[in-house]
Order: sequence, then structure tokens, then C-alpha cells
Amino acid sequence: MNFKEILTPPKTIAVIGLSDKPARPSYQVAAYLQNQGFKIIPVNPAVDKVLGEKSYSSITAIPDDIKIDIVDIFRNSEAVPAIIEEIISLRIKPFIWMQEGVISPKGQSLAQQNDMSVVMNFCMKKVLQDYYNHSDKIGPFKLP
Repeated sequence: MNFKEILTPPKTIAVIGLSDKPARPSYQVAAYLQNQGFKIIPVNPAVDKVLGEKSYSSITAIPDDIKIDIVDIFRNSEAVPAIIEEIISLRIKPFIWMQEGVISPKGQSLAQQNDMSVVMNFCMKKVLQDYYNHSDKIGPFKLP
């Protein structure tokens, strides 16, 4: 899967650790993605609703009829392997995106062993903004 295919709406993105506080990076990134045409599914047991969308307590609580294309992780790096294990238990293969500062070689390896593509330590908002600002110059897109 190439970069353009992954980050071209419409796609459904489960945002793990999405805060309801506008000053938080997770909120800012998710709001930007939503404004670009992506469907956002908040995953945070501490909130009921974020950006007008129902929040789920975990990725396993998301109804089966919602197809998740991308899982965007805003949790500490140590939490990633358990999140990947939850995704594996659902028998789905979304694209795994670990946000800037989220680095989990163990989580990356686990996802890749289960046929999931992974980006680690990149901000989806920044990558998308760069893509939109330079798409006429870059040509075929590869993931960072």
C-alpha cells in the first residue's frame, strides 16, 4: 500500500488515546483529519464524545460493522504491544500509525508479523500537510 492510497479520504481512523481537550495534540490531529474528510472514531475510556463522535472504551468495543482502515496511536510506547494484541484479536488488518514520539519496535514487529503495515514516530497531520503542500512535486508517494 502506498502513501497516497493510505492517506486519501474517505478512510476511517480509530484514534487511540484521543483527548477531548482542544490543547492536546491528539485532539488537534484528529480535528485536522476530520476536516480533511476522514471519519474519526475516538478510543478513550475516559470520555463519552470527542469532535461530535461517540468515544469507545477500547478498540474491541467498536462495533463490528465499522470498518477501521487506520489505527492512529496516541498512547505511551509501552502500551502499544497490548493495543496491537487487541487489534489481532479482532482479526482485522488496519494500517497502524504510531504518532510522533510513540516508538515501539515490539509493537511494530507484532503488527508486521500479523500482516499489518506500520508507520512509527511520525505525526499524521504533519505528513498530510507536507503531502498537500508538495503533492505536485513529489510524484509517487512512499511511506516515511
